[in-house]
Amino acid sequence: MIIPRGYIRTFISWLRLVIRTIAFRSYTSILSILRRVFQHCQSIIDGKERIFRDSGLAWSSQPAAVNQEKYTSVTLAVPLFELSPRQSDGWNGVASDIQSPLDSRAPWIISMPEPSTTTSIAIISHPVAPVQSFDSITLIPATPGQIKRYDRIEFQGDYALYEVPKGLLDCSEELALVSGWEPLTHPEGALFFYHSYKRVFTDADIRTPGMVDNIGKAVDKAYKEVENAGIDLDPSVELVLEFMNGDHEEWGYYFADHDRRIIFWFEAHKSSDLIGGVRGVKCADHIRYALESQYWLHVELYPNKRFLPKDVVVRLREIVMYTQADNITSDTSLAPFSSEEVASMLSLMDPLMGSAGIEHEHPHEHSVWIVARFMEEFCNVKFVNFCGQPGARLNADQSLYGDTNTRSNNIFLRVMNFILFGSPNAYNKVLRKIWVDSTIVQPRWKNFINRLNNEWNGYTIFSTVMLAVDISFLAVPSVGTQKAAILVSYMSTLCAMGSLVVSLVLAGQVNDSRRDSAKSVASFMEGISVSVLGLEGLALMLCLPFALLIWGMTFFAAALSIVIFTSSVVTISIVSPIWAAILILATWPVLASNDVHISDLFSWITKQIKSHRIPLWSATRARVESDV
Repeated sequence: MIIPRGYIRTFISWLRLVIRTIAFRSYTSILSILRRVFQHCQSIIDGKERIFRDSGLAWSSQPAAVNQEKYTSVTLAVPLFELSPRQSDGWNGVASDIQSPLDSRAPWIISMPEPSTTTSIAIISHPVAPVQSFDSITLIPATPGQIKRYDRIEFQGDYALYEVPKGLLDCSEELALVSGWEPLTHPEGALFFYHSYKRVFTDADIRTPGMVDNIGKAVDKAYKEVENAGIDLDPSVELVLEFMNGDHEEWGYYFADHDRRIIFWFEAHKSSDLIGGVRGVKCADHIRYALESQYWLHVELYPNKRFLPKDVVVRLREIVMYTQADNITSDTSLAPFSSEEVASMLSLMDPLMGSAGIEHEHPHEHSVWIVARFMEEFCNVKFVNFCGQPGARLNADQSLYGDTNTRSNNIFLRVMNFILFGSPNAYNKVLRKIWVDSTIVQPRWKNFINRLNNEWNGYTIFSTVMLAVDISFLAVPSVGTQKAAILVSYMSTLCAMGSLVVSLVLAGQVNDSRRDSAKSVASFMEGISVSVLGLEGLALMLCLPFALLIWGMTFFAAALSIVIFTSSVVTISIVSPIWAAILILATWPVLASNDVHISDLFSWITKQIKSHRIPLWSATRARVESDV
């Protein structure tokens, strides 16, 4: 009979545990432990499932049987461990894998991790050292968004060749527990630590001298404060500690509840990082979406050792399908992703369903990370749009704060809007639909930037053509004698050159990180909106390539007109009607963009004539009657 490798590793780990207890256990107890270990191995070989429990050793194992019922993980919590407090590998800096002789009479209860429902395992409360002083430790409420994982930069040393030792590579020392802390690697590559008994995650490097003792005090203080606050912790609750840079031992903390899918603290807390720029948060059922969004960010930061529940994947699939339908049928969808991005997300749903549940031997941290990343975005959108609240935002154009004015009262901007052919007002309307209530509509921003790039590429071509036309026009011998035509042609050349330069500069500025990152786009728009000119200033800047190009063409048309109307009478009589028709047709769209229509002009003229006709007729009649 061939024993699977997984069971051999289990046997070896327990054999090490037995050897460590030799100094503190009697000879009879050791024989009892060995007898139960070999009985367990025999049950594995025979293909039977047995549970060994007594006052000396409790060991529960569930080898896979053909007709065994498969369980489904209820939450995303890391599977619980039933461990004695002494089995926490020592606390406060003392590494100890053995039980104290003073407590040798206590039963030793150790269970292998079971990927089953978290409610089926009872866990003892977290003990706190009664004589320990926490005066040097300060706990500050934090959120998962304040974890400074991506801000930690450690520069590596000089280039050197690493000598690989002979034989099989052994990484056991680097991957070994450090006083109960297990090093884990995030799917992105980040290193963090997890204490299975205390259920604590941290990004702090536990292997730093003195760190184990400091974080041990912080953990004990956190659980002590929870006890003092009268908060009952569920067994699946996880604690996260983040070392804050300061003059004292300051630790940011939060708890994650997997049953309710929120984060919480042992004290009341107000946080700008939690609500962001959202104004008017008044209800607990509203702030819950922000807490749930932070919960999913917690799972995204620490996805290891978790099993993916099927109900979570089903919920995500429903949300993604609804989002795609909303994108297809509505131009004002509140979806944070474009239709193409949602289609890519839909293609991941079937593989995620295959990874869901606990039918697999190992957790799927990559699938957990994917689900957490998506759910974080969708929950945050619900919070920003006041989901479930009176007056919730139902379309992307709706403002909840009454800021719907797209017309500027600034005289300078109104004059510039007229000079630049109404293009600043057109861009301002588009920007108002992108920046709604100090919130960026990311899909619209991406489409807007793509459209701007295409337009600016066209403007560079037209500006280059205009430069060539202006230079060729100045080279005509008959133009050399027309000083007015030369002057206007110079102005046309400068405007075309300005359009070309501005197009290239704006294209280079927009194609940086502001284009892709929602956070950087929001920061950029926030800075623009609080400037002197506000969003109108940004609209004015974005319309410059178009407006300067139009002015370049206008000046060239004026130079050409000067040459035409200073020529012979025959030429003027032939060209004048065509010139007038083209002028009217060219000014028509400019007037229409500024809400000035020819039909309205005719109506105004007719109204003025009628209003002056009656007084004139009355005056004439009065004179006639007086003469008579």
